[in-house]
Amino acid sequence: MVADEYELILLRLLDEEYTRHPFYGSRKMVVWLGTQGHTVNRKRVQRLMGILGLVAMAPGPNTSKKHPQHKIYPYLLRGLDIVRPNQVWSADITYVRLAHGFVYLVAIIDWYSRKVLTWQVSNTMDVGFCVDCLTAALNEYGIPEIFNSDQGSQFTSDKWLQVLLENDIKISMDGRGRALDNIFVERLWRSVKYEDIYPKNYAYMPELLLGLAEYFVFYNGERYHQALGYKTPNQVYLTREGGGAKIVDYYSNKQDSSEEEMGQRQSAVTEPIPS
Repeated sequence: MVADEYELILLRLLDEEYTRHPFYGSRKMVVWLGTQGHTVNRKRVQRLMGILGLVAMAPGPNTSKKHPQHKIYPYLLRGLDIVRPNQVWSADITYVRLAHGFVYLVAIIDWYSRKVLTWQVSNTMDVGFCVDCLTAALNEYGIPEIFNSDQGSQFTSDKWLQVLLENDIKISMDGRGRALDNIFVERLWRSVKYEDIYPKNYAYMPELLLGLAEYFVFYNGERYHQALGYKTPNQVYLTREGGGAKIVDYYSNKQDSSEEEMGQRQSAVTEPIPS
């Protein structure tokens, strides 16, 4: 087996294990790969995780990498009761592996209903496909009160922020070291990968686009969500009943015992709001 083929195998394994256990850092990944029959040193695992942009308890492929000259906005959701559709939207980027590489998927989700409003796929991390996704959501669903994202360079770029500011949308960004501030999009990525991307093992972009289009129709309109009282996101979004959430600070006065493995990352938990 040539080196490139073996690297792709390791990348695939890291991708899957990270989706299962996003709190795993490079040390635990080394141990886990060993249980799968792959003896790989930590330096190599760190390099491969760097290719995918994986950090323990952090989302996406370099999606949290800040631009040093971009403005960072405060996190506005902690303690906020989310009680209606279009009150809070979020965006995030994840990577999708194909047979011979990776592409990037951005999605915008309504926090109250968990509805995926719009999504886009690109083979580059340029901010343009994120702005196109945002513009499509605004055109179809109106203007949210608050838009939350991580501090990645796409979401702190002038092009992205200009769209939000021109529409008088309050801007919220995840705090440094708080991976679960954007928890609903993180849960979405897990569902997308385990229910669609991994089983179908897409090889090329056209079939990925067709498959994701079908999946998101299913996710919004047919897939029952336990957190929504076994309603669908479409039902909750349209009826304005059965959704909601609240982010509460769980580690406000204490450090997580696994801080060394998690780096700067701390945790947050969600409390659903009764319908």
